[in-house]
Amino acid sequence: MASAEIQIPEPSVFEPNKFLQSRLELQAQAQSPQSAHDAKQELQKPRDQELEGANNKSVPEQQNEQTYKIEYKHPLEHVWTLWYLENDRTKHWRDMLNEITQIDSIETFWSLYYTIKTPSELKVNCDYYMFKQGIQPMWEDEANIKGGRWLFTMGKSSKDALDRVWLDILLMMVGESFEYASDICGAVVNIRGKSNKISVWTANHTNELAVLEIGFKLKTLLHLQSHNLQYQLHSDAMSKMNSGVRSVYSL
Repeated sequence: MASAEIQIPEPSVFEPNKFLQSRLELQAQAQSPQSAHDAKQELQKPRDQELEGANNKSVPEQQNEQTYKIEYKHPLEHVWTLWYLENDRTKHWRDMLNEITQIDSIETFWSLYYTIKTPSELKVNCDYYMFKQGIQPMWEDEANIKGGRWLFTMGKSSKDALDRVWLDILLMMVGESFEYASDICGAVVNIRGKSNKISVWTANHTNELAVLEIGFKLKTLLHLQSHNLQYQLHSDAMSKMNSGVRSVYSL
Protein backbone atom coordinates (compact mmCIF):
# COMPACT_ATOMS: atom_id res chain seq x y z
CA MET A 1 0.00 0.00 0.00
CA ALA A 2 1.41 3.36 -1.00
CA SER A 3 2.29 5.63 1.88
CA ALA A 4 0.58 8.99 2.12
CA GLU A 5 2.15 12.08 3.61
CA ILE A 6 -0.20 13.56 6.19
CA GLN A 7 0.07 17.16 7.31
CA ILE A 8 -1.54 17.78 10.67
CA PRO A 9 -2.88 21.35 11.01
CA GLU A 10 -2.44 23.49 14.08
CA PRO A 11 -4.62 22.52 17.08
CA SER A 12 -6.73 25.70 16.96
CA VAL A 13 -8.77 24.44 14.04
CA PHE A 14 -12.33 24.70 15.31
CA GLU A 15 -12.36 28.37 16.38
CA PRO A 16 -12.65 27.71 20.13
CA ASN A 17 -13.29 31.38 20.91
CA LYS A 18 -16.69 31.27 19.22
CA PHE A 19 -17.64 28.09 21.05
CA LEU A 20 -16.35 29.44 24.37
CA GLN A 21 -18.33 32.66 23.98
CA SER A 22 -21.56 30.79 23.35
CA ARG A 23 -20.75 28.30 26.09
CA LEU A 24 -20.40 31.04 28.69
CA GLU A 25 -23.61 32.71 27.52
CA LEU A 26 -25.64 29.52 27.75
CA GLN A 27 -24.01 27.67 30.66
CA ALA A 28 -26.62 28.85 33.16
CA GLN A 29 -29.55 27.96 30.93
CA ALA A 30 -31.21 24.56 31.08
CA GLN A 31 -33.36 24.16 28.01
CA SER A 32 -34.96 20.88 26.99
CA PRO A 33 -34.06 19.45 23.56
CA GLN A 34 -36.91 19.75 21.09
CA SER A 35 -38.05 16.16 20.78
CA ALA A 36 -41.31 14.25 20.85
CA HIS A 37 -39.65 11.08 22.13
CA ASP A 38 -40.09 9.83 25.68
CA ALA A 39 -36.36 9.10 25.75
CA LYS A 40 -35.54 12.77 26.29
CA GLN A 41 -36.85 12.58 29.86
CA GLU A 42 -34.31 9.87 30.61
CA LEU A 43 -31.50 12.04 29.25
CA GLN A 44 -32.32 15.31 30.98
CA LYS A 45 -30.18 16.28 33.94
CA PRO A 46 -31.96 17.20 37.21
CA ARG A 47 -32.53 20.93 37.38
CA ASP A 48 -30.98 22.83 40.28
CA GLN A 49 -33.35 23.72 43.11
CA GLU A 50 -32.53 27.34 42.43
CA LEU A 51 -34.49 27.09 39.19
CA GLU A 52 -37.69 26.01 40.96
CA GLY A 53 -40.25 28.73 40.98
CA ALA A 54 -38.19 30.88 38.64
CA ASN A 55 -41.20 31.39 36.41
CA ASN A 56 -43.11 32.86 39.34
CA LYS A 57 -40.66 35.68 39.90
CA SER A 58 -41.74 39.15 38.93
CA VAL A 59 -39.54 40.14 36.01
CA PRO A 60 -40.21 43.19 33.87
CA GLU A 61 -41.33 42.11 30.41
CA GLN A 62 -38.51 43.90 28.60
CA GLN A 63 -35.84 42.56 30.96
CA ASN A 64 -37.24 39.04 30.73
CA GLU A 65 -37.06 39.17 26.93
CA GLN A 66 -33.47 40.37 27.00
CA THR A 67 -32.46 37.74 29.55
CA TYR A 68 -33.97 34.62 28.05
CA LYS A 69 -34.14 35.24 24.33
CA ILE A 70 -31.55 33.25 22.36
CA GLU A 71 -30.40 34.70 19.08
CA TYR A 72 -28.85 32.17 16.73
CA LYS A 73 -25.84 34.14 15.59
CA HIS A 74 -23.52 31.27 14.73
CA PRO A 75 -25.11 28.73 12.36
CA LEU A 76 -23.18 25.52 11.75
CA GLU A 77 -21.96 24.39 8.34
CA HIS A 78 -24.14 21.28 8.66
CA VAL A 79 -27.19 20.43 10.73
CA TRP A 80 -26.51 17.53 13.09
CA THR A 81 -28.87 15.02 14.69
CA LEU A 82 -28.44 13.53 18.16
CA TRP A 83 -29.72 9.99 18.61
CA TYR A 84 -30.04 7.94 21.80
CA LEU A 85 -30.33 4.19 22.25
CA GLU A 86 -31.28 2.37 25.44
CA ASN A 87 -31.01 -1.40 25.24
CA ASP A 88 -34.25 -3.35 25.53
CA ARG A 89 -34.10 -7.04 24.62
CA THR A 90 -37.81 -7.08 23.87
CA LYS A 91 -37.38 -4.60 21.00
CA HIS A 92 -35.71 -4.62 17.61
CA TRP A 93 -32.55 -2.49 17.42
CA ARG A 94 -34.20 0.13 15.21
CA ASP A 95 -37.10 0.46 17.63
CA MET A 96 -34.67 1.22 20.46
CA LEU A 97 -33.10 4.09 18.50
CA ASN A 98 -34.57 7.50 19.34
CA GLU A 99 -33.99 10.73 17.44
CA ILE A 100 -33.61 13.38 20.15
CA THR A 101 -33.07 16.73 18.44
CA GLN A 102 -31.46 18.72 15.63
CA ILE A 103 -28.43 20.97 16.19
CA ASP A 104 -28.05 23.83 13.73
CA SER A 105 -26.00 26.44 15.62
CA ILE A 106 -23.33 26.83 18.27
CA GLU A 107 -25.98 28.10 20.65
CA THR A 108 -28.22 25.06 20.27
CA PHE A 109 -25.18 22.81 20.68
CA TRP A 110 -24.28 24.22 24.09
CA SER A 111 -27.90 24.46 25.17
CA LEU A 112 -28.27 20.73 24.50
CA TYR A 113 -24.92 19.85 26.06
CA TYR A 114 -25.86 21.47 29.38
CA THR A 115 -29.29 19.81 29.38
CA ILE A 116 -28.63 16.13 28.74
CA LYS A 117 -26.52 13.59 30.59
CA THR A 118 -22.88 13.11 29.72
CA PRO A 119 -21.79 9.68 28.43
CA SER A 120 -20.41 8.72 31.85
CA GLU A 121 -23.86 9.30 33.36
CA LEU A 122 -25.63 6.92 30.98
CA LYS A 123 -26.60 3.40 31.98
CA VAL A 124 -24.73 0.37 30.66
CA ASN A 125 -25.76 -0.65 27.13
CA CYS A 126 -26.85 2.87 26.20
CA ASP A 127 -25.44 4.78 23.23
CA TYR A 128 -25.22 8.32 21.88
CA TYR A 129 -25.04 8.91 18.12
CA MET A 130 -24.27 12.29 16.55
CA PHE A 131 -24.65 12.29 12.76
CA LYS A 132 -25.13 14.78 9.98
CA GLN A 133 -28.76 15.45 9.21
CA GLY A 134 -30.19 12.87 6.84
CA ILE A 135 -27.72 10.11 7.79
CA GLN A 136 -29.12 7.22 9.81
CA PRO A 137 -26.65 5.92 12.44
CA MET A 138 -26.45 2.45 10.96
CA TRP A 139 -24.09 0.58 8.63
CA GLU A 140 -26.75 0.08 5.96
CA ASP A 141 -27.40 3.78 5.40
CA GLU A 142 -26.41 4.91 1.91
CA ALA A 143 -23.97 7.47 3.34
CA ASN A 144 -22.25 4.87 5.55
CA ILE A 145 -22.28 1.60 3.65
CA LYS A 146 -19.05 2.26 1.70
CA GLY A 147 -17.25 3.69 4.71
CA GLY A 148 -15.76 2.64 8.01
CA ARG A 149 -14.98 3.84 11.50
CA TRP A 150 -12.05 4.83 13.67
CA LEU A 151 -12.63 2.92 16.91
CA PHE A 152 -10.96 2.99 20.33
CA THR A 153 -11.88 1.89 23.84
CA MET A 154 -11.71 3.68 27.18
CA GLY A 155 -11.60 2.11 30.64
CA LYS A 156 -14.54 2.29 33.01
CA SER A 157 -12.47 4.26 35.53
CA SER A 158 -11.85 7.08 33.03
CA LYS A 159 -15.21 8.83 33.38
CA ASP A 160 -13.87 12.38 33.11
CA ALA A 161 -11.66 11.42 30.17
CA LEU A 162 -14.61 9.75 28.43
CA ASP A 163 -16.73 12.89 28.70
CA ARG A 164 -13.87 15.16 27.64
CA VAL A 165 -12.94 13.10 24.58
CA TRP A 166 -16.57 12.77 23.49
CA LEU A 167 -17.14 16.52 23.81
CA ASP A 168 -13.94 17.30 21.91
CA ILE A 169 -14.97 14.98 19.08
CA LEU A 170 -18.35 16.69 18.83
CA LEU A 171 -16.67 20.10 18.74
CA MET A 172 -14.28 18.94 16.04
CA MET A 173 -17.17 17.66 13.94
CA VAL A 174 -19.59 20.58 14.24
CA GLY A 175 -16.67 23.02 13.97
CA GLU A 176 -15.54 21.41 10.68
CA SER A 177 -12.01 21.02 12.06
CA PHE A 178 -11.09 18.07 9.83
CA GLU A 179 -9.44 18.85 6.52
CA TYR A 180 -11.70 16.21 4.98
CA ALA A 181 -14.81 17.23 6.93
CA SER A 182 -17.05 16.16 4.05
CA ASP A 183 -15.94 12.56 4.70
CA ILE A 184 -17.19 12.68 8.30
CA CYS A 185 -20.60 11.04 8.80
CA GLY A 186 -20.84 11.09 12.59
CA ALA A 187 -19.63 9.70 15.90
CA VAL A 188 -20.81 7.09 18.40
CA VAL A 189 -20.19 6.43 22.08
CA ASN A 190 -21.15 2.98 23.43
CA ILE A 191 -21.44 2.49 27.20
CA ARG A 192 -20.65 -1.12 28.06
CA GLY A 193 -19.99 -3.19 31.15
CA LYS A 194 -16.24 -3.83 30.83
CA SER A 195 -15.14 -0.83 28.75
CA ASN A 196 -16.64 2.01 26.73
CA LYS A 197 -16.15 2.55 23.01
CA ILE A 198 -15.97 5.70 20.90
CA SER A 199 -15.94 5.69 17.11
CA VAL A 200 -15.89 8.25 14.31
CA TRP A 201 -17.56 7.14 11.08
CA THR A 202 -16.30 8.12 7.62
CA ALA A 203 -18.06 7.91 4.26
CA ASN A 204 -15.53 6.27 1.93
CA HIS A 205 -12.92 3.75 3.04
CA THR A 206 -11.15 3.96 -0.33
CA ASN A 207 -10.23 7.60 0.29
CA GLU A 208 -7.01 6.67 2.07
CA LEU A 209 -5.77 10.23 2.49
CA ALA A 210 -9.01 11.33 4.17
CA VAL A 211 -9.18 8.26 6.40
CA LEU A 212 -5.60 8.68 7.63
CA GLU A 213 -5.87 12.45 8.13
CA ILE A 214 -8.95 11.96 10.29
CA GLY A 215 -7.26 9.20 12.29
CA PHE A 216 -4.05 11.16 12.87
CA LYS A 217 -6.00 14.23 13.92
CA LEU A 218 -8.05 12.24 16.43
CA LYS A 219 -4.90 10.67 17.82
CA THR A 220 -3.02 13.97 18.09
CA LEU A 221 -5.57 16.60 19.07
CA LEU A 222 -7.38 14.37 21.56
CA HIS A 223 -4.10 13.24 23.17
CA LEU A 224 -4.83 9.56 22.56
CA GLN A 225 -1.20 8.48 22.33
CA SER A 226 -1.81 5.71 24.88
CA HIS A 227 -4.84 4.39 22.97
CA ASN A 228 -4.87 2.06 19.98
CA LEU A 229 -7.08 3.44 17.20
CA GLN A 230 -8.39 0.85 14.75
CA TYR A 231 -10.03 1.60 11.40
CA GLN A 232 -12.64 -1.01 10.47
CA LEU A 233 -14.87 -1.30 7.41
CA HIS A 234 -18.64 -1.31 7.88
CA SER A 235 -18.92 -4.05 5.26
CA ASP A 236 -16.72 -6.30 7.42
CA ALA A 237 -18.69 -5.43 10.54
CA MET A 238 -21.95 -6.41 8.82
CA SER A 239 -20.62 -9.81 7.72
CA LYS A 240 -18.50 -10.73 10.75
CA MET A 241 -20.45 -9.52 13.76
CA ASN A 242 -19.64 -12.55 15.90
CA SER A 243 -16.24 -13.57 14.56
CA GLY A 244 -14.29 -10.36 14.97
CA VAL A 245 -13.63 -7.54 12.53
CA ARG A 246 -10.20 -6.99 11.00
CA SER A 247 -8.59 -3.55 11.13
CA VAL A 248 -7.47 -1.91 7.90
CA TYR A 249 -5.35 0.71 9.68
CA SER A 250 -3.99 0.93 13.20
CA LEU A 251 -2.56 4.02 14.92
